[in-house]
Amino acid sequence: MFDVIIVGGGAAGFYAAIHIAEINPQLNVAIFERGKTVLSKVKVSGGGRCNVTHGEFSAKDLTLNYPRGEKELLGPFHHYAPMDVMAFFEERGVPLKIEADGRVFPKSDSSQSIIDCLVGEAERLGVKVLKNSSVKHFRKIGEEWEVTTMNKHYQGKILLLATGSNPKVWSQLETLGHTIIPPVPSLFTFNIEDERLSGIQGISTYAEVAILPKRIYVSDVTELDLKSSIKDEPELQSDGPVLVTHWGLSGPAILKLSAWGANLLNDYNYVFRVRLNWTPDYSTTSMLAYLKKIKEAEPKKTILRTNALDIPKRLWAKLVQAARIGPEDRWADATRQTLHELAEQLTASTFRVEGKSTFKEEFVTAGGVDLKEIDFKTFQSKLLPNLYFAGEIINVDAITGGFNFQNAWTGAYLAAQSIANS
Repeated sequence: MFDVIIVGGGAAGFYAAIHIAEINPQLNVAIFERGKTVLSKVKVSGGGRCNVTHGEFSAKDLTLNYPRGEKELLGPFHHYAPMDVMAFFEERGVPLKIEADGRVFPKSDSSQSIIDCLVGEAERLGVKVLKNSSVKHFRKIGEEWEVTTMNKHYQGKILLLATGSNPKVWSQLETLGHTIIPPVPSLFTFNIEDERLSGIQGISTYAEVAILPKRIYVSDVTELDLKSSIKDEPELQSDGPVLVTHWGLSGPAILKLSAWGANLLNDYNYVFRVRLNWTPDYSTTSMLAYLKKIKEAEPKKTILRTNALDIPKRLWAKLVQAARIGPEDRWADATRQTLHELAEQLTASTFRVEGKSTFKEEFVTAGGVDLKEIDFKTFQSKLLPNLYFAGEIINVDAITGGFNFQNAWTGAYLAAQSIANS
């Protein structure tokens, strides 16, 4: 028999348990973790450094990083924000740093610092952690919750679910009357096979990226399919660093689009077109005018070896080649058509995406418990008394940068406040 049963030994589960036990030491709190280790997602996050949160201290601006949950999280972020999370860890001996892009990491650059802090605090406060305790079933019996593992039944007055994207838990919640928004992947990279990206893996540059409307393809993709899409109105667009990888495109601009377009791209079955402007300061028209000026100023230089723009040289070479310009072709030889093709490659390169890849080990989904069924002052279910949620189990997700963790910390803290004071 426990006062509070928390299902899920991740960031949200531990954070809630610590705050409950700290506010009300009389409560008997237990964390049920299905695996043999706890906080496994914390371990791999941020490339093993753990991107704890983001240094955005305006609640309104913070919510803009959540494709799902923007409106609902405004109130919670006014009550518990990144500065509060930073204070929590620093007061417990984990110094943090804000990097140039706003991401917050432990100064140790090791996620183990965060894990040790959370595990140590839970231990100090007497929270029971039951590993290898996969929850098979939970149900309400009278005023209490019964939680069943492989071979035991446990009772608890309050149940907090912090199970992340767990289809079995979602399914059980549906049987109890909750609405589950079907989950789809978020935060993924784009798989592209294209000669323009071949052999230049590792380069990163600032670009504008747009997802274009779906087209019907017949058999093989022809050159015409991927051309002349400048007039297509984007479904979604983003800008930021773009990274060329062995499998296609990644980087903040791509990940942002994958989050905001999670449902759209799932509908497209991850086969769609993207358009990149590698030179965001220019449109195709202004780029053409600029290239004409280069032709007048440098007629004898070869186009390939001209350092004309602030983009990586290897990318320039690929785009020059894609415009059907030879290695020895000079500016003086370039026709208006040639310059127009190069301007298009620079400002409106269109690629066909065929599939996605998980971003590092950070698998995030859009979907989960319908936000209309949650009281965001307490993160308690509106349908079932003494049932709380925290973390990715609800239909909230964010772009990369520490925002998904912030949702977990905030939800866990507010749930803990309600539970400990009930």
